[in-house]
Order: sequence, then C-alpha cells, then structure tokens
Amino acid sequence: MRKSRKIILSLAGVGTLAVSASLAALAWGHGYTSDPPSRSALCADGTVTDCGAISYEPQSVEGPKGFPDAGPADGEICAGGHAEFAELDDPRGGNWPTTSVGSGAQTVSWTMTAQHSTATFDYYITKDGWDPTQPLTRDQLELTPFDSFDMGGSKPDHTMTHDITLPEKSGRHLILSVWNIADTANAFYSCVDVDFGGGTGGDPTEAEPTDGASEDPTDGTTTDPATGAECEAAAWDTGATYTAGDQVTYDGVAYRADWWTQGEEPGTTGEWGVWKELATC
Repeated sequence: MRKSRKIILSLAGVGTLAVSASLAALAWGHGYTSDPPSRSALCADGTVTDCGAISYEPQSVEGPKGFPDAGPADGEICAGGHAEFAELDDPRGGNWPTTSVGSGAQTVSWTMTAQHSTATFDYYITKDGWDPTQPLTRDQLELTPFDSFDMGGSKPDHTMTHDITLPEKSGRHLILSVWNIADTANAFYSCVDVDFGGGTGGDPTEAEPTDGASEDPTDGTTTDPATGAECEAAAWDTGATYTAGDQVTYDGVAYRADWWTQGEEPGTTGEWGVWKELATC
C-alpha cells in the first residue's frame, strides 16, 4: 500500500511538472510577424480589440511543425491550434485590417523574443477566390510556399527580415508565415491580412499621425521632428501595466514595450527583453 502511494505521488508530481513546463512555454513565447503586422501584432498594439490572451503575448502562437502535412488543424491555423488564442481564427466577418501590398518585392519583419535554432521560414498565401469570412483552412491556401528561407540551424536576430517575392494577386488575401524550429517539434504561426492594390481595410483602423508627426518606417515609432515625441512619453511606473507599443521614459532614455509587461525595469531586460530603447532624451 505504501509503495503504491509513493508511485501515485510520483506520477502526480510528473504531471504537475509537465503542466508547469507547458504554461511556462506558453507564457514566454518566442516570435511573430510584425511588419506587415500579423493578427497577433494588431491585437498586441491595440489596433484590433477584444483579442483575449493574445493581446499580452503575440509571440506565443506556437504549434506542431510539419505544415501543411501536419501542424494545426484546419480552422485553427492562425492560432497555432491554441484554443486560448481562438480570436486569431475568428474571421470577424472578413474585416481584419489589411496592409496594402503589390506583387513582387516585399520586406517582411519578425520580432523575436527568444532565439531558437531555425530550420526554415516558409510563406504561404491564399488561393484566388478564397473566402475571408471563413476561418483559414488548407483548401483555401496554395500549399507550396511562394517563398522559403533555409536557416540551416542558425539562430535569428531580435528582428529578422526577409525579402520575399509576392505572387501575382489582386484584392484581399492572407499570408501565412511559418517559423520552423530546428531542434524541437514546433513552429510559430502568423496570419497577415493583405490587400493587393487596396488600402487598409477592416474596422478598427489606426489614425494617421498629426501635428507634423511622422511615422518611422523602420520600427513603427512615431516621432515629432521638432521635439522628439518619444521623449515626451510618461515616466515608467513600476506598478503600471504596459502592452505592446506603449512608450515610457526612464533614466534619461525613451523605451517602447514589445509585449505585455509589469514591473520589469527598462534598461535591464537586455536585447531580447520586453523594452526596446528608442532614443536618449
């Protein structure tokens, strides 16, 4: 009886460790397509609301690799198979905001919050005539990547960029970007809504900068040419909660949060941390 009790307790401990490890992996996450903004990025920066948990961890859309033969189930692709990120699979009536693109050269950027030995980055696109009012399924995608980058096991930088070549398309489409990890069974999934020859669609949309402010195309921060708007941000508050895109000043430096954070001191989180240095004030 005593031996059986020890076995049961040991199994319970293993289960607890497994759950803890799973939650830790989900909480810290690792990367997402940020330019053009993926659905994860749009939720994190507040452009799209009512997104649930993904607003706080856009980097966490990690699911089984092997797409399209394996990976997340149809209808769960944009969320990487995570029920807690189901808002990413919701087509919202076909009204996700889009980024205007054209066929041909396009630069895509990823924001990484952890380094991983990488196999490939693969890019897929929807077929002509796909239905944006329905959750994404394999039969709506061209299942051969239109572009792919073999990393050979190397690790990406904090910001990873690819010069892709978009195929000839017209109207609204969805790009599925997949970051395949070399030394695990997982990949990271990002859905990017685009419009070939169209403007920004969907509701809500971001307001244009005003009062002479201009947007820096390299990182999306808004600066005022006369005063430097980053340095006008409020001082960092150790008890405040910040989400992706929030800006603060601290110890004479302006910072931007790349995802949800609370109590993490700017300037101490390192290159791969939540706070990105914007300017010396």
